[in-house]
Amino acid sequence: MTTLSTVPLAPLLDRLFAQADESSAAIIPTFAQMPKEERARLMASKTEYLEFYAKMKDAALAVSRETGTLLYMLARTCRARTIVEFGTSFGISTLHLAAALRDNGGGRLITSEFEPSKIARARENIAASGLADLVELREGDALQTLAKDLPEQVDLLLLDGAKGLYPAILALVENRLRPGSLILADNADWSPEYLERVRSPQHGYLSVPFASEVELSMRLD
Repeated sequence: MTTLSTVPLAPLLDRLFAQADESSAAIIPTFAQMPKEERARLMASKTEYLEFYAKMKDAALAVSRETGTLLYMLARTCRARTIVEFGTSFGISTLHLAAALRDNGGGRLITSEFEPSKIARARENIAASGLADLVELREGDALQTLAKDLPEQVDLLLLDGAKGLYPAILALVENRLRPGSLILADNADWSPEYLERVRSPQHGYLSVPFASEVELSMRLD
């Protein structure tokens, strides 16, 4: 048995995923109806994305169940003790990563969220999970909240916020990544600049698209 599959986390995740599916059903059609060029501009622009994101404050915009399980498995496999997450939302991905830390024997997860209403929901969910002692939730613009007081070494980085900020967030954390550290970027196809960086061997990464949602990269040096 794992923390992920037992009480109190397992039933909490079932409830959160059900809520996420319900909220996504109302949002995805609207997004899908946008012209492709408009969607690309929205995802690449910090200002436009944050305006759109503010309108989606009641939507979880969560990782899928499969991606959540992948996060847990990778954090366990690399024996992560220090994790940084960009984009908490309601905390579904946060809970998977924190569960991995618990089952790895402990550690520290730093996660950052911009939207105040989502911060409140995430704090409730983290408290209900029994994993709050492992999680530090930083409130505000991640370009500021993740620019200081990071661990000397980061074992895993999750990028799941404004896609246009992926390169900038990676730059903030990059000098903390050890050889073998993992970076997971959700929906990274909306950030061509990010993909160009992690897929270019001269930048010190090995990277591959994984499943249908995630770009999985490893720091080489």
